[in-house]
Formats: sequence, C-alpha cells, structure tokens
Amino acid sequence: MIDKPRDYCGIFGIHDHPEAALLTYYGLHALQHRGQESAGIVSTYFDEKKGRYIMPMHKNFGLVLSVFDDSKIFKRELKGRSAIGHNRYSTSGAAKNPANIQPFRVHYRTGNLAIGHNGNLSNARTLRERFRDEGVLFQSTSDTELILHLISHSREENQIDQILDALSQIEGAYCLVILTDDKLIAVRDPNGFRPLALGVIDGAYTVASETCAFDIIGAEYIRDVEPGEVLVIDRNAFDDGEIQSYFLEPKAGTKTSQCIFEYVYFSRPDSRIFGENVDKIRRNLGKQLAKEHPLNEVIKSKKGDKRPIVISVPDSSNTAAIGYAHESNNAGFDCKYDIGLIRNHYVGRTFISPGQKSREQKVRTKFNTVRGVIEGRSVIIVDDSIVRGTTSRHLVEMIREANPSEIHFLVSSPPITHPCFYGMDFPSTDELIANKFNSDEDAIAREIGVDSVRYLSAEGLVSAVKDANDSHHSYCTACFTGEYPVPVDFGVEKEENEIV
Repeated sequence: MIDKPRDYCGIFGIHDHPEAALLTYYGLHALQHRGQESAGIVSTYFDEKKGRYIMPMHKNFGLVLSVFDDSKIFKRELKGRSAIGHNRYSTSGAAKNPANIQPFRVHYRTGNLAIGHNGNLSNARTLRERFRDEGVLFQSTSDTELILHLISHSREENQIDQILDALSQIEGAYCLVILTDDKLIAVRDPNGFRPLALGVIDGAYTVASETCAFDIIGAEYIRDVEPGEVLVIDRNAFDDGEIQSYFLEPKAGTKTSQCIFEYVYFSRPDSRIFGENVDKIRRNLGKQLAKEHPLNEVIKSKKGDKRPIVISVPDSSNTAAIGYAHESNNAGFDCKYDIGLIRNHYVGRTFISPGQKSREQKVRTKFNTVRGVIEGRSVIIVDDSIVRGTTSRHLVEMIREANPSEIHFLVSSPPITHPCFYGMDFPSTDELIANKFNSDEDAIAREIGVDSVRYLSAEGLVSAVKDANDSHHSYCTACFTGEYPVPVDFGVEKEENEIV
C-alpha cells in the first residue's frame, strides 16, 4: 500500500518475569511497524506433574491485537516466567505459508528450543543445499529453520556450545532471540546490521529490536547488544549482576556495518537505535538536506506573496521536514513547516477498497490534503525515500488538486539504486525509479509530476548521522552505493529462502 522498503521482523524476549508472555505481547504491539503479517509468542515453564519443561506457543496471521484477541491466552496457554515474541513481514510468495510464522519451536536431544529471527542469512542457499544433500527435510521456506538444523546437528554436548557452533556457520544480517528451557539468549551478528537492545524491568532482563518496546512496559534501557555478542541470560544473571557473554568473530575483511536505513525510515522516531535517538538523527538529516539544497536554490522564482511551506509525508518523514524548515529559517530563508497531508491511521496494510482497487485509490484512502494550507503556496515536500515512485506520483496529483503555485520534492536519503540482502525488502532493481532513470533528478521530477526533485547525498547522509551521534561506527549504505560490506550470494531467490 505504501511504496516504501519494508523491514522484515521485530523480536522481543524477556526472562524470569511473572507476566513474561503479557509483557511480550505489549512489546510486540510497540514493534508492530516492523512486521504486520503475523505474530507469535512462545513461553516456557516447568510442569511439576509431568516432571519436565513445557513450551506453549500461540501464533497466527494478522496484527498483534487480532492474533492475541483473547486475554485468556496469557493465563491458560502462555504460562511461565520467560517468553520470546516475533512480528513478521515476509516476501509475498512465502506469506501464505503458516509454517513460516515465527517463533519456531522444536524439541531435540538437548531439550526444548524456540527462536525468533530478524534479518537475512547471506549464505542461506549454500546451507540449504548442504542439508538437502544430507537428506534433511524442511518444514518452512524461512532461512531461520537453517539455524535450528545447525544447532540440532552440532556434535557439541552442551546446548550453549551447540548454539555457538551453529552461529559460527552462518553469515549475513541477523538478530536472534532464542528461548531454551531455562535461558534466554540474545544474538546480534558480528557486523551489527540490525539493532537489538537490552533492558530491565522488575529485576528481569528483556531484549527488543527497538527501545520503544521497553517504553510501553516501563522497562529501563541498559545498552545495545554489541555486534557479534551472544548474551546468555539465566536465573542467576540478575542476582550476579553480570550476564554471561560470548563474541562471534566477523568474517575476514569485514567490519561493523549498521543499517543506516534504520535511521532514515524503519525505526520509530521515539526509539533509541545503535545508541542514539532516531528523532535526533532524522532532524539532522533534514538540516543536512537544507545545507545541500538551500530553499532559495530550490524555489528559484517565488510565485505570489504567500510564505513557502515545508510539509512531510506522514509519519516517517515528519522530523526530517521539521529539521529542513528549522535549518532554512536559521539560514535566513523564510519558510514555515505545516501540516499539508493528513494520514488516516485507521487504514491497515490489508485494506481493500470495494470496487476501485487502483494504487491511486489506495493512496487516497491513506492520505488527504489540507487545501487551506497548500493553496497558492510554494510547497516543499520532504520525504524519507522514493522507491518505485508510484505512490509519490499519486500524492503529488492529490496536492496539485489543492492548487499550489509550485511543488518541489526533497528526499532525506540518497537515490535507492540497489537491492538489500541484509534484511530489507526492496522491489527488483528494474522497479527502482532511481535505477530506471540513472538517478537523473530532472527525469524523476517529470515522472512523479513535480517542479524539481532533490536528494540528500550519500556522503551527506553518513555525515549527518555521525555528526548527530558523534559516532565512530561504520554504516551499511549498500542500497544507495552498491557497496556490500559482507559477501552476498546473488543467486539467492527470495521465494525460496524467505527473509525475515
């Protein structure tokens, strides 16, 4: 419905809390933006009558609120003091397969095990072919299942050693929450592509893709899980004041490569990602955009006497638009940030209009213009990205109907020219508008129907992020530059190896 890249999943875990499953439910609700096709929770407890650990599970297609619409689920089914949860977005071909809904749960020789995964294994095809040659049967098309097979096939005796052995064989982008009978294990890949944070509530440790999941349950953010870190949280972790930690070695020749698009679009502005507030970063992106494309150069001939306005495409570009307007005014160019587009928050991703099912109609169900704000003014639209350009074109057509004097489209990220193999879903390269027109801003402007299009440069993007958080980290910019920090098997088919 929205012409944007999609992140594949959100994960949450908590250990040794009396309301573990319920808090996981709230955490998943806060992470709903990271995956909206299915949701699931697995918990664990020791059954005194049976004399063994039990791992109940509840998962289904749909949003968190609909999957867990009965409060009795948490009292009758999802018992125990530890739990993990997962929100999923998948490729379209695998979306209809219930076997792909996470978390996955298995019972093998060392006990029960459940796993939730955010990311993409870049060596998934090689691993899958190896297991097929060994006669291994697969229940899903998700590369997450490969991790379970690696654990169960390990020759190590200790369960933690089995997990570490499996992790040493996978490559790519991954954050994991693993639930054993009595432990919660949190893993972040050695390159640190995807975010994962550690928090605490009521003496219980919790982990989540974003810190907004801590806010909703009243947990305190402690720190990020470090790139390559494997945290093993057991019953003694809080009492001892120290969590057992292991570290995975990065692939030779690679370095920390945190996904810069988490700041641009994916994460909620109220989250703390890679150690910094997303809202702060996005404001800085808007300011950098104003430095590279000053208002007086964008609007070369002011038409009419009305003050130019800067509007966002709600909601992900709101703070970047504020940053652009603020920096423009500080530089002496008079403009005003205003609300020119209203978003209908009650339209879900699966909305289907009865009758007209065109993309234009879907855009109109999602957005509407504020004519009194736009009419007769020079309008600067600030958005975080343009992918295919189809939604942008329909938005511009709507804004034209409100009779502005001119429209300029500014993007707080560089042109997207390459696919992602580390946990984001982009259209095929041929569908990317920047690739189609060789990043020619004039051609793209004609295609979406505006007077001009301006992008933030790749150098400006990295500079704005580092200036905002005084960071020495390296970032992955492959979707803008084509420079992939970890080797990729370009033959991997999304339909066969579903990314999560």
